[in-house]
Amino acid sequence: MKAVRFHEHGGPEVLKYEDAPEPKIQANEVLVRIKACALNHLDLWLRMGVRDWKLSMPHIVGSDISGEVAEVGSLVGRVKVGERVLLCPGISCGQCEACFKGLDSACRSYTMFGVMVDGGYAEYVKSPEANVVPIPADLSFDEAAAVPLVFTTAWHMLFGRAGLRPGEDVLVIGAGSGVGSAAIQIAKLVGSRVIATAGTDAKLEKARQLGADEVINHSKQSIADEVRRLTDKRGVDVIVEHVGAAVWEACFNSLATYGRLVTCGVTSGADVKLNVQALFGRQRTILGSFMGGNAELIDALKFIAERKLRAVIDSSFPLKDAVAAHRKMEGREFFGKILLHP
Repeated sequence: MKAVRFHEHGGPEVLKYEDAPEPKIQANEVLVRIKACALNHLDLWLRMGVRDWKLSMPHIVGSDISGEVAEVGSLVGRVKVGERVLLCPGISCGQCEACFKGLDSACRSYTMFGVMVDGGYAEYVKSPEANVVPIPADLSFDEAAAVPLVFTTAWHMLFGRAGLRPGEDVLVIGAGSGVGSAAIQIAKLVGSRVIATAGTDAKLEKARQLGADEVINHSKQSIADEVRRLTDKRGVDVIVEHVGAAVWEACFNSLATYGRLVTCGVTSGADVKLNVQALFGRQRTILGSFMGGNAELIDALKFIAERKLRAVIDSSFPLKDAVAAHRKMEGREFFGKILLHP
């Protein structure tokens, strides 16, 4: 089969479109013929190298996958050849205490497609049967590939971690990202007032189209000052943050008393300062969030199927042009998901 692999860490140029062995499935696995794979910032980090993750080389990244079932193992009973499916991106053991409690991403053997196992930058991928989900309703393969990781992450951040309640004020950092575009929609689903940030007016207009009530251009305006103005100095109840150092102080200063800041990424750096007096004095909460459970994806998919939530797609590239797709993501000139087509 054709695949995009890297044999060493580095810039986009290390991605090679080449022949690779077709995956061989076990009795409890499914072989999927990939129709679409969406990019995530995780792909860039893995390509450049993550200190604590020792990848086998050559390696195939890609966590968001949709396609058709090409083959099923002898113990697979639920999934049928020819079925249109998407893959839950997180892979856990299914047998430990965390898995039994539905806390998939707390499983000690947890990984994702494209991390410790090969992912979706290829013509085929193998998957545990447990991760295979029928594509709901009339969703296209592109829409299905644009959903799993970002909607699982945003759902878990807002409900699983921050405990979002109807009508609360929510600040979404980076509206143009996959997580940002998903978080805006999910927060609006429960009647929240959403304030979204982005670096261009064009992205802010798209954020409004997704349901954002107010917008902040962080390249021209102070996030903290604008939040104070928009909330009559009260601050927001929940902040969805995945940027890190560049916006940390502004986000923390934008929290209301009893506000919750939930973070899932550090694209601008991990080292931040914390005013502990303001933390306990205003009874604020800082929460970390990593992915989410497969059950949370299933919850989101119900609303996706009803078109109450929607996948946001920026652009697509042939698989052979993965280098160009990575460069576009690194340039941040996108809104929503970038797709690859084998």
